[in-house]
Amino acid sequence: MRVWLAVLAVLLGFCAPAEAQQRNRFWLQNNTGQVIMSAFVSPSVISDWGGDILGAGVLNPGQRVWVTPNTYDCRIDVRVTYQGGGEDRRMGVDACQITTITFGGGAGAAIAPGGKQVAVDRNPSFTFVNRTGTTIRELYVSSSSQSVWGQDRLGANLLNPGGTIWIALPPNGSCTADMRVVFMNGAAQERRGIDTCSVTQYGFR
Repeated sequence: MRVWLAVLAVLLGFCAPAEAQQRNRFWLQNNTGQVIMSAFVSPSVISDWGGDILGAGVLNPGQRVWVTPNTYDCRIDVRVTYQGGGEDRRMGVDACQITTITFGGGAGAAIAPGGKQVAVDRNPSFTFVNRTGTTIRELYVSSSSQSVWGQDRLGANLLNPGGTIWIALPPNGSCTADMRVVFMNGAAQERRGIDTCSVTQYGFR
């Protein structure tokens, strides 16, 4: 009897991961109006994005691609980069509960079986673009709920006109952010209460 139980346990051990792997497959839909140059999918529990799932191809606006993650995990992170710079992410998505992850369909857009839109973790992180026409010497970005600016995001670097930088903000926190830039001549400008969960990049003008 114990032998049969052991065999059954082994069989279930093989079947469970296979079932989970089948359940976490999904369509990656590009509704952004921009060309997605690369896409990465990884389990939320690790920090390594792994390889580009698009390979030598791209994902044009309106196109979608079938994704079969190389993992048994249901909880995954997805990162895409756009032609000309900029990127976007969907963090902590339960891929076993949805059929489609859409970029450009609103913050955290995902489609469950039956076509119902479901919410996934809202991500306030974004790509900052210098649209001022002037070199930025210092850049501060913090959640609107915080009372301090924190560290200069540029460090020892400068952000020239047209330059971009990825701004990482705490996931599932406040979706509104405050920004402060300091130019080479010492002049400063601020933007407050920007909803960064609804954008993939923000052009500071």
